[in-house]
Amino acid sequence: MYPPHLVAPMKDDLLSVGFEDLNTADKVDEVMQNADGTMLVVVNSVCGCAAGAARPGVKAALAHSDIKPDKLVTVFAGVDFDATARMREYLLPYPPSSPSIGIFKDGELVHFIERHHIEGRSAQMIAQHLEMAFEEFCEKA
Repeated sequence: MYPPHLVAPMKDDLLSVGFEDLNTADKVDEVMQNADGTMLVVVNSVCGCAAGAARPGVKAALAHSDIKPDKLVTVFAGVDFDATARMREYLLPYPPSSPSIGIFKDGELVHFIERHHIEGRSAQMIAQHLEMAFEEFCEKA
């Protein structure tokens, strides 16, 4: 487990733009059982590709897209073990992957970006990918 003071800035990176921190399995279940509309899920991580591509890419997509998910949630792999394990059950059939990004529509996983789609890509590429996914799966406000 990573020390809370070490991961706090990494959690805050997403919380500062409106993500809800799901740090228990019960919180994950509650959100997933009430998942109307579209929801963006980020499985956050301390790794370099989370810091260099995933989090900045997610934030850029949200900042630049006219179409956005209704709800933003995150779990932190390697920190919130029970919450991450529960979220990964909802992300099946994809294997555990962190960082990773999923889009749910009315509780159904409709789009998933695995770690191997994040590694080696720029934040701009992640943002463009997400913006296209938002256009496909999210309702225009």
